[in-house]
Amino acid sequence: SIYLQMITWGISANSHDAALAVFHNDNLMFASHSERFSGKKNDAHLNGALIDYARENYGGPDEILWYERPFKKTIRQLRAGQGFTFRENSIRNYLAQHGLVAPITTVDHHHSHAAAGYYTSGFTDATVAVIDSIGEFETLTIWEGRGSSLKRIYSQTYPHSVGLWYSAMTQRVGLKPNEDEYILMGMAAYGDPDRLYQNILDDFLDLSEYAVIGKPKIKFKQNLHRGCVGWRADLTSEQDMFDIAAATQRVYEYILDLILKWANANSASKNLVIMGGCALNCSANGIAHQYYKKTWIMPNPGDAGSAVGAVLAHKKQHINWQGPYLGYNINRPYPIDKLIYELKNTGI
Repeated sequence: SIYLQMITWGISANSHDAALAVFHNDNLMFASHSERFSGKKNDAHLNGALIDYARENYGGPDEILWYERPFKKTIRQLRAGQGFTFRENSIRNYLAQHGLVAPITTVDHHHSHAAAGYYTSGFTDATVAVIDSIGEFETLTIWEGRGSSLKRIYSQTYPHSVGLWYSAMTQRVGLKPNEDEYILMGMAAYGDPDRLYQNILDDFLDLSEYAVIGKPKIKFKQNLHRGCVGWRADLTSEQDMFDIAAATQRVYEYILDLILKWANANSASKNLVIMGGCALNCSANGIAHQYYKKTWIMPNPGDAGSAVGAVLAHKKQHINWQGPYLGYNINRPYPIDKLIYELKNTGI
């Protein structure tokens, strides 16, 4: 039957960390970043080598699932002062440039994140927290998963964004936002988390609405989409940067604790799924164990993982998650001997 031959491609691209996932019927066969084929770190776009590999090995798409809704994104960008980006956000035109003309279905950005986590978790019920910079208008969502159902129980909107704030602080210490957040997390180990903690809380956050009328509102005093490079211009030394990083990480952990505390009180499941770019903050994720018995963070919980999530949001069903090794096989010996020698002889 036609169903037995259905090839579905999930795609996240045209922003950052482009990725492609291929499903044969309900089975996930392949998923990869574009950067694996282009050699360009954090490659924002699809490329011919990735598309050719997927088509040659798994078949071209009968349908395509896109990880966000371009019209809603365009409206938000217009309101944010980024201009009218309708042409740039046209998925049909974007995919046609790569010879992809299959029917396209779009899915809400945060729904893609939530579905990627919940439907790969193995849980039959779960609370799902999605925390990122921004998707269309949403910046923080909390969901309840029961059986095949995934229901949004809270949504926070732009410009109040935990992810945008963390990226702004990444830029403040001289790193590249939307790429080097992991370095900021690592820098935190070299700083004093107490020195600037209250300063950051007072200057950036307004928690007066947290839990008012039952909402976990994490409100910011300014639109951090524009960054905060001028914040505390008196802080210039290397140790200052470490201290900013340490305080930023401590504040993020405080925010995550507030979010999970609310989620635990307002959703019955004791299984937790954390998704979105902020789920990559492994230093903070241990907080989950204070509130939940089991926690699942899908490998690649950021936008690239939403290539898988867009399809699962559409299918609304769990898959048999085989593991994260879903890309192409390197059919050649890998040069590990030199690496092993260096690890053995550097005194680490």
